[in-house]
Amino acid sequence: MSDDEPMAAKQDSAVSVEPTAANLPEGVLETDALEPESQNGCTVFVHYNGPTDQLSGVCTGMAVLDPGASPHPVHQHPEEEFLIIAAGTGEIACAGKTTRVGPGAIMYCAGNTPHGIVNTGKVPLTFYWSKWMAKGF
Repeated sequence: MSDDEPMAAKQDSAVSVEPTAANLPEGVLETDALEPESQNGCTVFVHYNGPTDQLSGVCTGMAVLDPGASPHPVHQHPEEEFLIIAAGTGEIACAGKTTRVGPGAIMYCAGNTPHGIVNTGKVPLTFYWSKWMAKGF
């Protein structure tokens, strides 16, 4: 998510990789040190977003979905991505296949592959994501 496009003005809660930011600082970030953004039953915590020594950009964080919520419709972007389910249950769509997921499930999808997630359970679904773009792409 860029500074000139606040989450409240967006159609969804998708976060974009920021390749023009300063290189990521080393260290640990706890969620209580982050400013969460909430919209349509989705609360997003962006832990890191920017380039590294080896990547033109990487974005990683945590999202909490209320029952029935999704951060965005099925979408695609040039970055590869992992989604890691920490709590709750839901469905992940990836490359035209929908899979029921729970704690410990991990999704990988290649760049430009349609994907999405929805909380189909009765309690909040928490997941972590990480997406990146290698230098030269």
